[in-house]
Amino acid sequence: MTEEVLSAVNGEVFGVWFLIGAALVFWMQAGFAMVETGFTRAKNAGNILMKNLMDFCIGTVVFILIGFGLLFGEDLVGLIGKPGFDIFTGYANFDWSNFVFNLVFCATTATIVSGAMAERTKFLSYCVYSGIISALIYPIEAHWIWGGGWLAQIGFHDFAGSCAIHMVGGISALIGAKVLGPRIGKFVKDKQGKVTKVNAFPGHNLPMGALGVFILWLGWYGFNGAACTTVEQLGSVFVTTTIAPAIATVVCMVFTWIKYGKPDVSMCLNASLAGLVAITAPCDVTDAFGAIVIGAVAGLLVVFGVWFLDYKLRIDDPVGAVAVHCLNGIWGTIAVGLFATTSAPGNDNLIGLFYGGGFQLLGIQLLGFAAVAAWTAVTITVTFFLIKATAGLRVTEEEEIVGLDSTEHGLTSAYAGISIMDISNTMTMEVNENTDLGTEDYAAASEVQKAAAVRVVEAPAIASTGMYKVVVIAKLARYELLKKAMNDIGVTGMTVTQVMGCGVQKGAGEMYRGVEVDATLLPKVKVEVVVSKIPVETVIEAAKKALYTGHIGDGKIFVYNVDRVVKVRTGEEDFAALQDVE
Repeated sequence: MTEEVLSAVNGEVFGVWFLIGAALVFWMQAGFAMVETGFTRAKNAGNILMKNLMDFCIGTVVFILIGFGLLFGEDLVGLIGKPGFDIFTGYANFDWSNFVFNLVFCATTATIVSGAMAERTKFLSYCVYSGIISALIYPIEAHWIWGGGWLAQIGFHDFAGSCAIHMVGGISALIGAKVLGPRIGKFVKDKQGKVTKVNAFPGHNLPMGALGVFILWLGWYGFNGAACTTVEQLGSVFVTTTIAPAIATVVCMVFTWIKYGKPDVSMCLNASLAGLVAITAPCDVTDAFGAIVIGAVAGLLVVFGVWFLDYKLRIDDPVGAVAVHCLNGIWGTIAVGLFATTSAPGNDNLIGLFYGGGFQLLGIQLLGFAAVAAWTAVTITVTFFLIKATAGLRVTEEEEIVGLDSTEHGLTSAYAGISIMDISNTMTMEVNENTDLGTEDYAAASEVQKAAAVRVVEAPAIASTGMYKVVVIAKLARYELLKKAMNDIGVTGMTVTQVMGCGVQKGAGEMYRGVEVDATLLPKVKVEVVVSKIPVETVIEAAKKALYTGHIGDGKIFVYNVDRVVKVRTGEEDFAALQDVE
């Protein structure tokens, strides 16, 4: 009787822990959102938050409709589960805990793809392929591994998802980033199209990215530990889940310190995640030594992966998702066949190559990796090309330059009331990566890039002759260049005023929760010149060239026709009234 009671209590305790683990995995969505947002540019922060939110919400809808059935329905020839609607037809006896737990895992797979394709993907297209991953791609391969499918039947082992979740998400991210193409300005090419330089786009908020990593690390204890059934097994999983990322981070720090002369902060944050991904599959069957080796390899592999994508494959991955999830998902899957040991609590039969088990388990792991990788590569490639051919996958050049917060969501900024410009005590604004247009060379810039940097607001029509007033709004740092440019074309008289300005024009209609948004004002210089003999087009072009630095907000030019000036003399003062000026 005592043993029966203890067994029942133990079952109840671990049932509760199972749901707590599911909640921790759900909380990882916040971690992914913070990492991706912090590692990218401020102009896309709202878009990224929206995508991470919709990953889970859309995933829930499709998982209810089809995903859960494909994953855990009655096995059909080892390939798929039989779709069903037990959640509606048999709710009283439904496996609620298992549904919630696998739902949060499913959402994680789709979230991984978001980071590699950030800052240039259409939101609608993102919602479509996120839904397809959660409805079809993930549930079918996960059935092979966890739902009684053919891989489970031959002894393939992936305790918490190095293969089923992280490798699948990483391969999808790799193919998606390749099909989508790099962000504007990421790779500098010569006239022959050869890449001559790789540009770094630093994340706009590293503290946010670090917070995301800590949230993910905390959530990973639920990710890896929720399925444990004994205290001993849970304790061992917590140990390996702690050792691997810690070792990976230390190795990465030392390596980048030696290679680059300084320890790389963002790369070390990636390394922590890489170690967690790598230990996910073998966390329950390896020991401390295995976790150390797995973590050390992960710490090096993530640095190699980031370099390889940038300098060899020429694939733009803003957050390092491919290096973290794809490469280390593969490594973690293979590591089971190398480091499995019966000294790990709860593991009675899996023995890896390095512990005397021979090549059998390693061979099974390699087969499983190859099969899941092939399934993912084929299905996600078809998905991306279908979306590209129909709705389109990538936003326009202008939308990418302006930022997806504004163009996709009508959001002025995710940081309302906070300036994203660096302003020193001398009121000189520094170059800001968040507004980078991809080229500093005015001659090489496209018309869209020039227009985004220096906008020209003209009167209804500009004639070849006449008198015009040109008003230039620019950064203080560009004033001397602007003055010289005006002198070079023969303009010697100008009025200069220090003003405050912002990038949101009055009446633009930007709203937040139905309320018009106030704008943040920044110091500017206003230069006014009046020309008649000098063609106004010459003045505009000279000003644009002087102001252009390759960033949004380099300046703005207003052109007024002042031929119809009415002079009014009152006492000692002269006034000029501009009529019909637009």
